[in-house]
Amino acid sequence: MSIFDNPDEFYMREALREARAAYDEDEIPVGAVIVCGDRVIARAHNQTELLHDVTAHAEMLAFTAAAECLGGKYLTDCTLYVTLEPCVMCAGAAGWSQLSRIVYGASDPKRGFEQLGHTMLHPKTVVEGGVLKEECEELLKRFFKQKR
Repeated sequence: MSIFDNPDEFYMREALREARAAYDEDEIPVGAVIVCGDRVIARAHNQTELLHDVTAHAEMLAFTAAAECLGGKYLTDCTLYVTLEPCVMCAGAAGWSQLSRIVYGASDPKRGFEQLGHTMLHPKTVVEGGVLKEECEELLKRFFKQKR
């Protein structure tokens, strides 16, 4: 698939690569990439087990890497692609970073930020869910099935 065919699917596949890396490391398989212009400037996956840190979500690690890449804390011209709907903590960080857009794959009805609406995001942040939803859900289901 070319980036020009469907950029959201293209970049979500990059996030899925990160989620698979998390899966291989026995982490909850969530992956994220941050895109600025047409360039991936950050990529990360969950590392809460490795780092013994409940805040080491894919999104949080990607925000830090993106800010370092850009040399500033604001991600106003950036899009976050993440395989699972961000939690409230990650949505709050997205709000503080003034992220332009969030694109996620699978919904998270238990811990996802959408339960509370978009109040923690920057007012100009655009949100789109359900991109490659089935692939993102399948990886999560397989991971948790193995854990049971």
